[in-house]
Parts: sequence; structure tokens; C-alpha cells
Amino acid sequence: MNTLADSITLEENITETEQALRAELAACYRIFAMLGWTELIYNHITVRIPGPEKHFLINPFGLHYTEVTASNLVKIDLDGNVIGASKWKANPAGFILHAAIHSGIENAHCVMHTHTTAGCAVACSAAGLSRDNFYAAQLHNRVAYHDFEGITIHADEQPRVQRSIGNRQAVILKNHGLLSWGSTIPEAFAYLWTLQRACEIQVAGAALGPTTPIPEEIQIQSSIDALQFDPRYGAGRDVFEALRRQVDTIDTNYKN
Repeated sequence: MNTLADSITLEENITETEQALRAELAACYRIFAMLGWTELIYNHITVRIPGPEKHFLINPFGLHYTEVTASNLVKIDLDGNVIGASKWKANPAGFILHAAIHSGIENAHCVMHTHTTAGCAVACSAAGLSRDNFYAAQLHNRVAYHDFEGITIHADEQPRVQRSIGNRQAVILKNHGLLSWGSTIPEAFAYLWTLQRACEIQVAGAALGPTTPIPEEIQIQSSIDALQFDPRYGAGRDVFEALRRQVDTIDTNYKN
């Protein structure tokens, strides 16, 4: 039986690289759903397809993350134009923000954005991310902030997003939510998961009063020792694949 999420027949000349990225990105959407990192049909995870065209894949606007599959992911250019056959379009608020990072940061092949409760709470806090828990300590000198300018549908914000982020891969969008980017999907996931955990602990502990500070030298060393970001140790690949196996026990139709 056809479902709402059934959409396209992929181009005959699609590369093996793109096929693999589609399957991995669709799996990532299912991982987010499994973790509860969803916002109805909103938010986005994107991955750039290697090549000179600067095309990237994004979720079909209108589908829940549990409906995203390898074949219904939408290929778009940096202006949001759909490439190839698809009955779906992209959310402008998604491609404006994500295109800014894909186009402006050389190694930003994957970009993730969430509106989790803990992430939004910290993003709305004047103090920002506290440096006094295990996960936050691993993000020393890795977190960027971008001021809230409203819903991200205006292209003139893109250069400011790029300047705000620089080379930092964990991003707090003030009054908005969390974002990460990486050279691979697992690397971006490792940054977002660590940032999300830091926010969760900060929010959970807020009612308990003052926290125990972590000296900056220990934060620095913790960031150095955080091997989940290190390509020599897989840069999050082992964690991502473990979660993908969990998704496979629930439903494998994301591969279609």
C-alpha cells in the first residue's frame, strides 16, 4: 500500500555516494525520532552531496521524521530549488539556515538543528551554556552563539550566521535552539548529542542551587580528551551505528 511518504523514483544516474548518504541521513532522522528530538514536521538535518554543484539533501516539508526515507529526501541547491523529481518541497526556514552553513563552512557536510526543550531553555538563558557539568566541559572552545533575528527565512542573515559560527561545531542559536555541523553525519551527531546532554543536565540541576565550578584547565583537558569528536577514533561513527542498529529493530523502511 502506498503511504503519504511515498514520493519519487530516484534518478537512474544517482551515484552510489548519494545513495549511501540518503540511507544514512534517513536513518539519522529515525534516530532523532527515537530519541524524541522532533518538533512536529519542523527542524532539519541536511547533508551536502560531494561535487561542484553544492546540492544537499533535506527532509520533505510536511512529513514527520518517522516518515522520512532514503527516496523521499529532497535534493535542493543553495537557493532552495528542488533538483530532480520530487512531489515535496523544502521548508524555507530550513534551507536558508542550512545553506548558509553548507556554503560558508568548507567542512560542513552535515548540519543538524533541533528545538528540544532543554536546548531551547539554555538558548533563552542570558548566561548561555554553563561550564559546570561533564558534557559541557568537553565543549570548551567548541561552542558558538548566534543572536536571534526571527524566523530564519531571510537570506541576508546568512553572512551573519557564518560569522557567528566561525569554525565552532556546536552552536546555540539564542532564543531559538541548538545546531551542530560536521564533516560527516556521525560527527555532527556527536557534537549535537554532547551539547544536548549538557543542556539537559544544566536544566535539571537549575533548581538545586549553585553548582560546583570546573576549573578552565580541566575543561580544556576534557575537551582534548573527548575522543567522540576525533576522526582517529571514528568521530562518532561507532555511536551512530549502534543507534542505527536500534532503529533497525523498530523499522527498516527508512532504507527504501
